[in-house]
Amino acid sequence: MKRSLARNTLFSAVVSLSLAAALSGCSTKEDGDVAAGAKGTADKIPLSDVKVALVPGGAHPYFQLWKGTGAKAKADFGLGNVAYDETAEWNQAKQNSLLTSLAARGTNAFGIFGVSPTDVNSTFADLKSKGFAVASLGSCPAGGALKADFCLSTDVEQAAYKATQANITAMGGHGSLVHLTGNNVDSNTQRRIAGVKKAVAETNGQVTLLTTVTDIDTDLQTAQKAVSDLLTAQGSKINGLVATAYNPAVAAAAAIKQGNLPIKVVAIDDDPKILAGVSDGSVSATVTQNPVGQAYVGTWALSRLQSKECTMRTPGVVIDSGSFVVTRDNVATYDTERQAKTDQLMGDFKGSVLACP
Repeated sequence: MKRSLARNTLFSAVVSLSLAAALSGCSTKEDGDVAAGAKGTADKIPLSDVKVALVPGGAHPYFQLWKGTGAKAKADFGLGNVAYDETAEWNQAKQNSLLTSLAARGTNAFGIFGVSPTDVNSTFADLKSKGFAVASLGSCPAGGALKADFCLSTDVEQAAYKATQANITAMGGHGSLVHLTGNNVDSNTQRRIAGVKKAVAETNGQVTLLTTVTDIDTDLQTAQKAVSDLLTAQGSKINGLVATAYNPAVAAAAAIKQGNLPIKVVAIDDDPKILAGVSDGSVSATVTQNPVGQAYVGTWALSRLQSKECTMRTPGVVIDSGSFVVTRDNVATYDTERQAKTDQLMGDFKGSVLACP
C-alpha cells in the first residue's frame, strides 16, 4: 500500500507553473534597513490570496472532521480557500499527483498526512522549494528529520501508552493482552507498538503481551475478520484488547459486546459506537485524538506563513496535538478538555512557535 515516492518531471513542471500563478503577488526587495548580510524580505500577500489544501493520505474516518473544520477556518481567518481532498487509495505516488494538481489549480499552502513515512519528506522538500508553506498534519515522517515547516500530530506513542495503562487497570493489573493496530510499515504504528510495550514492561511480568496484530486498519471489514479470527483462535487466553487504530477499535468493541465476552477493551478515537460502549461499560475506555485542532490550528499557521505575516521560530518543529483518556466518568464532558487543548495550541503557535512581528 505504501510505495516509494515518485519524483518525476511532471511534478516539477506543473508545480513550477502553479507557483507563478499562486505567488504572483510576491516579490523580494532590497531593504537598506535590514541587518547586514540580509538580502531582502518577501512582500506580504493578503490572507484572501492564501489557498490551503488539507490532504490526507487516503480515505479514513479519522479525517472526516478535517472537512468541516477547514470550512470554519476559511471563514474565521478570511482565507481565499480551504480545500479538503484525498486519493482513493493509500499510495504516495498518487498523493503526489494530487498535490501537483492542487498546486496547478492555485493552492499555495498544504497540510498533508503523508502516505509513506520514509519518503514523504521529499514531497515536503519539493513543495517548499516552490515557495509553498507546508505542514505535516496528523503524522510525522519516520526518522529525525522534518522537511515541512512543522508537524502537528498526536504523540501516538504516548497515546498508546495511556491506552495500555487504562487496559491494565481494567484487567486488574494482570493477565494477557493483545494489541490491535494499523499498517506495520507506518512510523505511527511502530510508535504505538513501542508505547504498548512500555506500559506492559512496567508491570514487571504481571501482564504479558500475547500478540500484536498489524495491517488491519484498511477498512472495517478487514478489521472485523481479523478480530473474529483472533477470538476464535485465542479468545480463551485473552484478558484485554487494546486497539490503537480506528477500524480495529470499532470491530473489537462490537465483537466483545455481541459475544458478551469477559475481555476488557480499550479503544482509540470517538466513533459513536465506541462512545456508546464506554457509556454502557462494554468498552472500558478510549483515547481520543484532536483532528479538529490539527486542521484548525494547522490552517491558521499555514495561512500566516504563506502570507509572510509570520515565520517559523524553529523550522521543522514537532508539536503534540493532544490525546485524552475517556472513561464512563467523563464520556459526557471530555470534549471540553479537547477544546481547551486546541485553544492552548493556538496560543502556543501565536506566542512561541511562530514569530509574528
